[in-house]
Amino acid sequence: MIAATPDPTPAPTRPDDLRSLFSSTVAGTVGFEEELLLVRRGNWAPADAAPVLARIDDPRVKPELVACQVEIATAVHKDVAGAVDELRATRALLAAACDPELAVIAAPVHPLFEGPATLSPTARAAELGARYRSVIERQLVSSLQIHLAFGNADTTLAVYHALRNLLPELAALAGASPFIGGRDTGLCSVRPVIASLLPRQGVPPVIASWEQYAEDLDWLAHGGTVADGSEWWWELRPHLRYGTLELRVLDVQATVDRTHAIAGFVHALATGLAERHELGGLQPPAPTWRIAENRWAALRDGVRGELLDLRTGEARPTRRLLHDLIDFAEPYAPADLDDARAIVEDPPVEHLRALGPEGSVPWLTEVFTR
Repeated sequence: MIAATPDPTPAPTRPDDLRSLFSSTVAGTVGFEEELLLVRRGNWAPADAAPVLARIDDPRVKPELVACQVEIATAVHKDVAGAVDELRATRALLAAACDPELAVIAAPVHPLFEGPATLSPTARAAELGARYRSVIERQLVSSLQIHLAFGNADTTLAVYHALRNLLPELAALAGASPFIGGRDTGLCSVRPVIASLLPRQGVPPVIASWEQYAEDLDWLAHGGTVADGSEWWWELRPHLRYGTLELRVLDVQATVDRTHAIAGFVHALATGLAERHELGGLQPPAPTWRIAENRWAALRDGVRGELLDLRTGEARPTRRLLHDLIDFAEPYAPADLDDARAIVEDPPVEHLRALGPEGSVPWLTEVFTR
């Protein structure tokens, strides 16, 4: 999602500075960001988050562009378990700060509300509203963002391209947004469809080198199209302040336990891809349109569909592809990845569909801190 206030710290844009930043991190460390919605009990309408944020006054809980939305951002952790523990504690802090008539939900899209949404009363919101017009008021979407560090600029860029090829599989695994405005869209994840009303969304471009990345960022900023790389909103991006890869393709998950399962798999997968790069075993980046074709199938069908081999075009079951990826990642995980396998076999979207749009919101409030 889009922060209500930009980070004032200038981001590096020269190739040497980019290499230095992405080589300065501690390999294997991880952090999370997730967006959450405040709702009013009874009619489940979006509620202004400002009073709750004022009551908490915790830098880990921040306002978002949309007035009913907040973001939790963890610290950097040496492992996924530590980041999950902080996420769970911060969710509990947020829930406890709500008045009795309010609740918090982790929903990629509000199941009953379509918008337009009220924006936060900030200069940033006004600026983006002027640039993107009414489209920005439709961006009531929430994702789980995982920051992955590799301690080496070349490795970061190599894993960027490897994960870019796998964005459809990851989107299918995390798909949990079938509803909007009280109706079933027929999709397993409608959140990215709404987000794609804005530019620089979806499958990111190939980044041939840090020189090219610097040129692309400069091209955008030179004519005033965007202020900086913070509006590089692709579903995977090199983060210009943290020196991480930020994976943005995942729907936010209803429970912390599901977040743990998916994040544990993603972290292990990225670790394995980094090692494969060091051994010279990664495939070259695929054409953007082929990944985008698979991405659409993933958003429509989730784990029950098929994806095309990015080189041969052969169709394979998405479930089988995900199980193969989990098998590849498991040696790099501190424990088994059976929880991720369970999501493949019992995807969250099917439970939501059984509840229906009206039943899903009360359920989301009940499981928020689990």
